[in-house]
Amino acid sequence: MWFLRLFAIVLFTVECLAARAADWRSRSIYQVFTDRFARTDGSTTHDCDPKNNIYCGGTWKGIENKLDYIQNMGFTAIWISPITAQINQAYHGYYQTDLYSVNSNFGSESDLKSLSAALHKRKMYLMVDVVPNHMGWAGCHNTVDYRRYKNFNRITDFHNYCEVTPESNQTGLEKCWLGNCNITMPDFRTEDPAVAGKMNAWIKSLVSKYSVDGLRIDSVKNVNKEFFPPWCNSAGVFCMGEVSEGKATYTYPYQKYMDSVLDYPMYYAITRVFQGQKSGNMSDLVVNMAACTQNAAQGCKDSSLLGTFFENHDQARLPSLTNDMSLVKNALAFTILNGGIPVIYQGQEQHYAGGKDPGCREALWSSGYSTQSPLYAHIAYLNQIRNLISTKQASYLGSQTKVASYTSDVLQLRKDPIRTILTNQGESGGTYTWTTQGMGFKAGETVVEVLRCTKYTASGSGEVSVGMQGGLPHVLVPEGRMGGSGMCGY
Repeated sequence: MWFLRLFAIVLFTVECLAARAADWRSRSIYQVFTDRFARTDGSTTHDCDPKNNIYCGGTWKGIENKLDYIQNMGFTAIWISPITAQINQAYHGYYQTDLYSVNSNFGSESDLKSLSAALHKRKMYLMVDVVPNHMGWAGCHNTVDYRRYKNFNRITDFHNYCEVTPESNQTGLEKCWLGNCNITMPDFRTEDPAVAGKMNAWIKSLVSKYSVDGLRIDSVKNVNKEFFPPWCNSAGVFCMGEVSEGKATYTYPYQKYMDSVLDYPMYYAITRVFQGQKSGNMSDLVVNMAACTQNAAQGCKDSSLLGTFFENHDQARLPSLTNDMSLVKNALAFTILNGGIPVIYQGQEQHYAGGKDPGCREALWSSGYSTQSPLYAHIAYLNQIRNLISTKQASYLGSQTKVASYTSDVLQLRKDPIRTILTNQGESGGTYTWTTQGMGFKAGETVVEVLRCTKYTASGSGEVSVGMQGGLPHVLVPEGRMGGSGMCGY
């Protein structure tokens, strides 16, 4: 397939560097939910009902065996679930018991090192999910035996118990405990220099031991902000935090304390705009695109480093809200080409439609790892054009995406040399001709719509008239930038 040939071009031009923030701008991340991605035995029929909340058998060796499947979609990095030892049936990885031991359900230390080496051999990056906020305990808070923890085994390593509630203020979020009497999560006293020092030593060791290139940091808003700069400095790699809050003025300022955050404000906007009959106005995306710039003084340092996504292991999948394939294709085009670091959660390429946690944690092997899925190819096309342009034009990655124009249901974006037309009209949007506005092509130049390999000629004003059909997105690139791409015969 052409996108395999194109990836080979990109592969030999991208070098594994120090894996700092600037090196991650060019990356496209595939989120692997380790227990549900691939089994060592390669089974595609092993039973796994997400509602049971138990291990289904995914492993690091299983991931390694399926790297072709990931790489052939154009992804240049993977994010895997937390690797630390866990309480029984903590298949997701967020109830840890020993920071220095690995989760044996996922494999051995040598298996994890082998996965890391295999990724680096392919010039891909490894991002590991890490949890600096808490440990796990199977029981109520008053039954915790701290001596069972191998590293942080003193009661003074943790905050006194109080419960995080929806009404908790910031102090409560940072010092109280998550969980309940089934599973409670003893909360690290990270403001204590002794505790912070041990945490710094741990993360430095983890990154070094497994050659980790980046960290996805869980439960960031539940940790005191001042903890993160020295901790990320000890890690010495890219840090992307999870701040699960849709308010831009709350989420983006965390970029003062680490390289990046997952773009939850944009996640909510994407979900609102592309959910079928309930879809919102395209202005929702426009407002959120400007929100980081508006919060620059408060800490949103660089929108090109924000992690752009619309599905993950904690949220209902978009197809659970709409069965309209064109809406999902538009959401994917926005996510991958908008300007941040795209993050695609396993199963999006198979059009999985699981609802809220745990429904969104389906086993990928039930798809048979089909490369014939329409979304598999769609993601590959989008990733490959992004990879190609970012390799040939370094300024592309750091440049801001401009809103060329928009209506309630059509959005035109410009991030030269790529221009994108998005719509939330859906599959019933009909067939019509759309004349672009503000795209700024050169008069008379040939423009290629890369998703369909259709050619247009720019008018004297630098616009093209595009045939719109079925509510699908369009990606336009000047023909002169297509050479050697392997796309559309170039």
